[in-house]
Amino acid sequence: MLFSYFKRGCEIMKIQEFYNDDCMNVMSKYEDKYFDLAIVDPPYFKGPNTRRYYGRSLSATKIKRVSYTVIDDWEIPTAKYFDELFRVSKNQIIWGVNYFIYDFGAGRIVWDKVNGKSSFSDCEIAYCSFHDSVRLFRYMWNGMLQGKSIEEGHIQRGNKKLNEKRIHPTQKPVALYIWLLSKYAKEGDKILDTHVGSASSLIACKKLGYDYVGCEKNREIYDLACKRMDILLAQDELVE
Repeated sequence: MLFSYFKRGCEIMKIQEFYNDDCMNVMSKYEDKYFDLAIVDPPYFKGPNTRRYYGRSLSATKIKRVSYTVIDDWEIPTAKYFDELFRVSKNQIIWGVNYFIYDFGAGRIVWDKVNGKSSFSDCEIAYCSFHDSVRLFRYMWNGMLQGKSIEEGHIQRGNKKLNEKRIHPTQKPVALYIWLLSKYAKEGDKILDTHVGSASSLIACKKLGYDYVGCEKNREIYDLACKRMDILLAQDELVE
């Protein structure tokens, strides 16, 4: 799925590209510091993939978890990946930083998933190159229990029909990426996501008007992500 635009006169058009390719191949094509911000969520442990679900097989309310397709090319990145990521991007937000052995800086973002008594992790942690402190984002994300809004993420959404549909075992909410972009990106920035997965990051970029390049090497996940983008963005157009 490619949404590529070019310069027309004095008008700069959008470049929005989503590749079904290995991120190392894609990054090799770009010059140093080409991207203003990389927001990435690389695989950091194999549990959700090998089990086909995230957390326990049954939720706290005894509802069976969604069973995802096993991703054959689920690869945990090495230092070579992070070296290349830092080469092509000026700033980085990297989820799962606590699982990797690499010389990251001190800055952290903690996503509190407001999980209650769930078997899921209470929080997820990201490296953030913008500061040396810790920032907190609260947004409920526990199966059918999802946050009401970015501002009231600790409150459960009442209408379940508005919940995001899960297509990936480590899917993150679009609201999380909208918050990240609103807080850390600026107008005109080029965004990189090396492991797109469910496409939440690209949907947020489209909603906010950012240029982006995304990679997803698994064909089945790529197709599901493209379909999800089409559905959610079409819904936005209907609302407008």
